[in-house]
Amino acid sequence: MELIVILVVIAILFFIGKNYKTEEFKNINLKRKDRFEGDLLNHEAGLLVALMAKVAKADGNVCELEAELLKHTFNDISSHFENSEEIREKLKVLYKKEKESFDNMIVICEKLHSLTRNDYNKRAKIMEYLLNLAFIDKEFSKTEKMITEDISNALKIKKEDFERLIATFEAFYAQQATNKALSLDNAYEILNSNISDDDATLKKNYRSLVKKHHPDIISGQGAAQNIIDEATKKLQEINEAYELIKKDRGI
Repeated sequence: MELIVILVVIAILFFIGKNYKTEEFKNINLKRKDRFEGDLLNHEAGLLVALMAKVAKADGNVCELEAELLKHTFNDISSHFENSEEIREKLKVLYKKEKESFDNMIVICEKLHSLTRNDYNKRAKIMEYLLNLAFIDKEFSKTEKMITEDISNALKIKKEDFERLIATFEAFYAQQATNKALSLDNAYEILNSNISDDDATLKKNYRSLVKKHHPDIISGQGAAQNIIDEATKKLQEINEAYELIKKDRGI
């Protein structure tokens, strides 16, 4: 059954695609929808959600981005069933239940492996999806690594493929952190400030620059239109820099 591959691809493209380039998949369609009435732990979709719960439990916290990914995953999965509303609610209940304990994690992996025995690529995609969930808060704890490694082994993912996936996520988030640091450096430079300045000093510098470059003030001084246009662009740059620093500082 190709449902799980499609679901994983859709979710990865929806969320990860916002953050790094990946292959673009087109024309993904299901010609028919399934109706499932049994235990979702006997279905690939339910087993995926159960493993998501284990990975989410690993660090004990569900960040905003993780919650968003979970929400869209439930929606994506349930949309491929005739009884979509029923499946969505069952997935939510299943997720909550499976997050309570790691005791049955290997059993779940063995079930999923049994259902995907002849499709290694499918299992590798599932592993990629679970690692994305683990990395989503930009931290990959020792516990998360241990849990995902156990899942990988139980799904019989090759060690080199598992390590390659981890290296890919680590490289991506390291680059993202570098880009953020460079952006912050530029923001402080634009505000004639330093990272060591306190919030009051930062705000004072910001207000001073706004007064200096505000187009209304420039216009009132009888400046030419090209000077006013430049001031407008500069003010936008100042505001963007200030918002970036405020977000980073949590103010």
